[in-house]
Order: sequence, then C-alpha cells, then structure tokens
Amino acid sequence: MDRFQWSSGIYLVGEQIITSQNGIRLYDGETKTCFDYGDLTLTSHRLEWKNPRDSSSISLNLMLIIYVEERTVSIGKSPQVILHLHPPSQNQQPGPVQRSPNSYVKLSFKEGGKTNFYECLHSALNRKLWEQFTPQTGPVKPPVVKTRTGIVGIERTLQERQKETTKNISKAFEDLNKLMEMARDMVLLSKTISTKIREKQGDISEDETIKFKSYLLSLGIDDPVTRGTHGTGASFHRELARELSSFVEQPLKDVGGVMALTDVYCRVNRARGFELLSPEDLLNACKMLEHLCLPVRLRVFDSGVMVLQLTSQNEEELVEHTVKMLEDNSSLTAEELSQHIGLSVVMAKERLLAAEKFGGACRDDCVEGLRFYPNMFLLRSCDDFSD
Repeated sequence: MDRFQWSSGIYLVGEQIITSQNGIRLYDGETKTCFDYGDLTLTSHRLEWKNPRDSSSISLNLMLIIYVEERTVSIGKSPQVILHLHPPSQNQQPGPVQRSPNSYVKLSFKEGGKTNFYECLHSALNRKLWEQFTPQTGPVKPPVVKTRTGIVGIERTLQERQKETTKNISKAFEDLNKLMEMARDMVLLSKTISTKIREKQGDISEDETIKFKSYLLSLGIDDPVTRGTHGTGASFHRELARELSSFVEQPLKDVGGVMALTDVYCRVNRARGFELLSPEDLLNACKMLEHLCLPVRLRVFDSGVMVLQLTSQNEEELVEHTVKMLEDNSSLTAEELSQHIGLSVVMAKERLLAAEKFGGACRDDCVEGLRFYPNMFLLRSCDDFSD
C-alpha cells in the first residue's frame, strides 16, 4: 500500500479512462485495509480508488505493477486480483501508507466484474500508453466525448450494438467448434478402447464390447428439463418425472430392476452437466412417477431406504430368486448376496429382508453380523422334524 498516493481526481494529458468498477476492497498483502467498497477506475496510466462517501481518492501508477494474477477463491468468497509491485521510487508522492512490508496488494470485487476488469488491466499493462506521453506540469481533465443525438445518433448506437452482437456470436461459435472437436476426439477414443478390448481373447465377449461402446456414446441428456423451460412447481416436476423415467429405465433393467435413489441422483446429475438437480426436486419428481403411469416407480422399504423400481418387476419372483440363492449357498450375508447378483449391499440386504418378510428366510443376528438362512420350516414337511 505504500505505492499508492493521494489523488486529486484530475487526469493528465493523453490519459484515457478505460473502465471502472464499484464495490472494490483493497488489501495490503493479506491484511484488509480501511479502503472498502470504493469505486475503482482504470485509466491508461493508473488505477484510482475513490471513496463514494467523502470523495477522497488514492491512485497507483501502472508503471509500478510487475504483473497481475487472478486468485481462485472458495464458494461464498469475493473474486480477487493480485497486483505484484515494484519497490516505491525515491520521489514517491505522499499517500495513505508510508511504509508497508508487502510487495503486493489485492483487489476484492464485492459487486462482481472481476473478469472484465482483469482483462482490461492486463491489456493496459501490455500497451504501456503512459510511455507514449510526456507528462506536463499542468494536468488537465480528460476530454469530454460529445455524443450525437437524434436519428443519426440512434443509428450509430444500433450499429455498435450489432457489431458487439456479431462479435459475441462469433466467439460463441468458436467455443462450439472447440466442443465439436473434443466430441470427435471422444468418439475416436471410444472406438480405440473398444478395439483394444475386442483384441483381448477370451476375456470380454462381443456383446460386452458393444455394451461398453454404447456407454461411452451415451454420456448425457440432450435437452434437460429446467425451470426456465418448463415453469415451476408441479408442471416442472411432471416433466422432470418423464425425463427421469426415460433416462433410468434402461439402467434399471441392466442392474436387475432396482436402484437406490442416491445412485439415481448421482447418475442423473452427471448426465445433466451444468443443469444440476437438488435432492428435493428429484424426490418430488419421483413421487409423480406412479401417478403418471410411467414404467418406473418410487418405492420406500420398511427400513426407510428409497429406490426406483421398474413397475413390471414382480415382487414374488424376486423373493423366490432370493430364496433359491439361499438354498444353493446354505446361508448368505448381504455382502455375499451383493457379490452374487451384482447389486449394492443396501439393495442386497433389502432383498433378504423381503424374503424374510414373506417367510422364505430366517436370520441369525450374532457377533459376526447378520446372516440369513433358508426357512427350513417351510421347505421340509413336519415328518422330517419328528425324529
């Protein structure tokens, strides 16, 4: 802060105002100063911070800046720009701080605008316009640009806006071209990986290779439902329920017809990209699945675990399959069943509890954990136990 000097607000000959931003806080190194929520103006020669309450101002010559950098801050913090400075000169004009141990200052943008200001400052430092003008003894105010009114002025304003729009569109298409190039690279990558997998003899079948390729080429939702496109409230949740049903139907078939709601939440948000869903919106949409007669429905187990389940799934068939697994293995824990059928441990435990509820299994809750056995009272006749 000892590089700043008091400013009268009068500009030099040839000095040009580039941009300005309000809500700026100054830091001396990492220390917060009393210069808070001021207006910061960038000219071709300096940075000027002005207090909007008492009109006092301080300035920093751009020639004292070595380089600038953007600082990444956490969520909830204001964006910052760091100015690394040369040592103060011998003929330094008086300022608010006589001596400072820090060789840098920070600009904190409380009202936003950091990106545009950083770009303008970086450009001004590269141009070095202060070297092209010899300072004169009598500083003058910057020239006032006269604006033309009437039809001619309106037409000129419209032309400038059209140029700006064309520039923004061209920039957007440049970003789109880069995205398309990356998409082509991803397709080539998927083909390369699929070829390498196919070359592994006996390890992976042709069907599994085709399935892997489909996963790579199905990475997202094309047009996600948002509040901006489908309104709010029940209307939004209805459309979201339809999107959710079409998205998770095939993954549900691949994993046996049941998927935990937490897994669904992760899959859907990964596919939606930047249009993320809140847990509350996802739950409200899931509650409408059955009401809309969609092929997927929300189910809440007795333990409180929430899952999405195919409506075509038969509960009795699942119980019979679980009982058969118990009979084939004599006994099973949730971890063991999850490995056999490829489900999560939570889902495997719910399958065992459902089998117990229907009378097809018995539990042994001991120090080694919870283990389930076939219900021998149903599998054997009474004569088998008479001995």
